[in-house]
Amino acid sequence: MSEAFRAEQAADFSPEAFQLRAAARLPRDTHAYALDPQSVPAGDHALNAQSPSAHHAASARPAAVLVPVVARPRAATLLLTQRAGHLRDHSGQIAFPGGKIDPIDGSPLAAALREAHEEIGLSAHDIAPLGYLDTYLTATGFRIVPIVALVDPDFALAINAHEVEDAFEAPLAFLMDPQNHQRHSREHNGMMRHYYAMPYGERFIWGVTAGIIRNLYERLYS
Repeated sequence: MSEAFRAEQAADFSPEAFQLRAAARLPRDTHAYALDPQSVPAGDHALNAQSPSAHHAASARPAAVLVPVVARPRAATLLLTQRAGHLRDHSGQIAFPGGKIDPIDGSPLAAALREAHEEIGLSAHDIAPLGYLDTYLTATGFRIVPIVALVDPDFALAINAHEVEDAFEAPLAFLMDPQNHQRHSREHNGMMRHYYAMPYGERFIWGVTAGIIRNLYERLYS
């Protein structure tokens, strides 16, 4: 890779360039149907032949995740977590900070900020929300609203070991390169399920997290 290409790529994924793209292409507010139980948003089913049932969509629990893009001076990165190994659901998987929207939250953004603070100690003072990705319906019954935000690179974390084993950053340039978007499949409950995967070093990013990252690519870089 030439130095000229490296410089061009760094410019494309600078915090300033990312912020401009987000401002131009992401809605600043959630759509009215984001948490509407009667709507069927995108999700795990996108790569699979069967669409979710109306009952599955209607009964999905509302959730929100933060998609935290760290404003590193040379090139932006994406902050991700690895769930604790002892958790009953999705143990050890790579995830975004987030979780269920509680009645006290009042909005998906409030829920995402609360969960990010509870899980990894990320302060709301270090987070600048930029916009919303498409609502994501999971096979496990969650209707997730992803909020894209720019994070001050001087943030400090305090990881909650009950929920999170580790937190790490991956280059946005790597994650936004479609050549790194693999399609995998496995059998689940007697059916073959297809999903995105983005292996990064020793980390295996897949499933819902990879699907949301793919949506970030489609909205901003495709």
